[in-house]
Amino acid sequence: MRIRAALLTLSVLAAPLEAQALGPRIDSVFAEFAKPDGAGCIVGVRRGGETIHAGAYGMANLEYGVPLTVETISESGSVAKQFTAAALVLLAQEGKLSLDDEVRRYVPELPDFGAPLTIRMLLNHTSGLRDQWALLGLMGNPPGRQVHTVSGILHLATRQRMLNFSPNTEYLYSNMGYVLAGIVVQRTSGRSLQQFTAERFFRPLGMTRTEWREDYRKVVPGRATAYARDRNGWVQDMPFTMVVGNGGLLSTVGDWLAWNDALTSGTIAGGPELVRVLETPGRLADGTEIDYALGLMVTTWKGLREVSHGGATAGYRTFLARWPERNTSLALLCNAAHANAAMLAHGVADVVLGPLPDPAPPRPAIDLPVSALESLVGAWRDSTNDQILTLALREGRLMASSGAASLPLTPIGDDRFWHSATGELWVDREGSETVIRQGKAGPRTFRRHQRIDPAAVPLEEFAGRYTSDELGISYDVQVKDNRPYLSFPPNDPLPMLPIYQDGFSAQGRTVRFMRDTTGMVTGLRVFAGRARDVRFTKEP
Repeated sequence: MRIRAALLTLSVLAAPLEAQALGPRIDSVFAEFAKPDGAGCIVGVRRGGETIHAGAYGMANLEYGVPLTVETISESGSVAKQFTAAALVLLAQEGKLSLDDEVRRYVPELPDFGAPLTIRMLLNHTSGLRDQWALLGLMGNPPGRQVHTVSGILHLATRQRMLNFSPNTEYLYSNMGYVLAGIVVQRTSGRSLQQFTAERFFRPLGMTRTEWREDYRKVVPGRATAYARDRNGWVQDMPFTMVVGNGGLLSTVGDWLAWNDALTSGTIAGGPELVRVLETPGRLADGTEIDYALGLMVTTWKGLREVSHGGATAGYRTFLARWPERNTSLALLCNAAHANAAMLAHGVADVVLGPLPDPAPPRPAIDLPVSALESLVGAWRDSTNDQILTLALREGRLMASSGAASLPLTPIGDDRFWHSATGELWVDREGSETVIRQGKAGPRTFRRHQRIDPAAVPLEEFAGRYTSDELGISYDVQVKDNRPYLSFPPNDPLPMLPIYQDGFSAQGRTVRFMRDTTGMVTGLRVFAGRARDVRFTKEP
């Protein structure tokens, strides 16, 4: 008994002693936020069920000078998706539904897209459904400009006639899928998403400060205001929306760490089997396994298995992660839009988990002569979303950029390259054409991009009004001073830049014009990241 008591005393003392050692180093990760005149972050870390660090840096409310604390409530962003997924897995365990049921069985308002679309596909982001925020952006009503509701997102879904791709042939993130998943929870259980998750998860786990933001107007004591920075300083950046399921969960780092503990130990409604299903990666129709499971990313970080998810809603930035091999868990909630939550979280993990080796390529690196790389230099375009991949040579190394920082690629074969941030990239020959492929979630294909001379494009033939039945909106293409503009009031006209034959870029979206067999312009197609091929017909 004395030995057991001594061991217990040592266990109790270990966490405070470790916290004292790690605290200053973790604090340094958040040094830029630890100021009385800016928004910031809250972080909590647990190991073996013991909290080894909890800290708050910056302000919860700038107008009243209220600092963040470890008890401050903040908003989840997409970290909420795992809670929606867990609700559906629990309902499946109880025989109320199957994850492989077609969604239209529960949401008959959805159109028939010509191929089965299942609940599992919603949760794996392999359904092909266009993302609601991308669609609403095309309509000129993104978050922050208009109040959105679950019923409004459902109505938008019912208007769609096309998917981004055939179900389960690719992975592409879709918030709309998780709004529909929340609707399935409600219709199957007879309880709102808030009622069901509170009864089955939150209250049993002691998550007393966690709730869905069903009404943004509700007064929530202790909630942090979200902020962004512009050229004039800080501005409020709040999610004025009633949409939940895909996001919209209010919580604290303590409640999130309790959730992670329950997943690690299996002491959650549904038990270890629910956790196993949540963490099982999705699989495409061709057998390709993706990193996304059910509301969770299952990846590796510096060789360690990582179960995590990040989030961003308005000015809120979040990250929730577990490293099961080290029995370590981290929760991060920020109310500053410029905070890179994943980078900050991994900065803390560097401290807590100790030095870990950088990931090695899947195959040994080889040396390639510069002459073998020169033919790849230039711009390459992915026709599914018009993303440009630029390859360049720098000091004998092939560098890749997609609009962000250039990354050095490591040769691992004559036509294969690798970087830990992008994965594998390889070169294929399709007859006489060379293409570049990247990624495993339905490999993306880049073809040589031939830049066009804007001055040589005849613009007048594109002018006119174009209407989309799916969005219920019309675009006007106008030419002023020999420059084309895309207009949909009350928004300001967007300048259009020719980038290839019949293709224009317009502030983050691509507009491709369609022609009939005689060459007449008959419509246009818009591609905007998570919303592909939204079609507009030209009015006579």
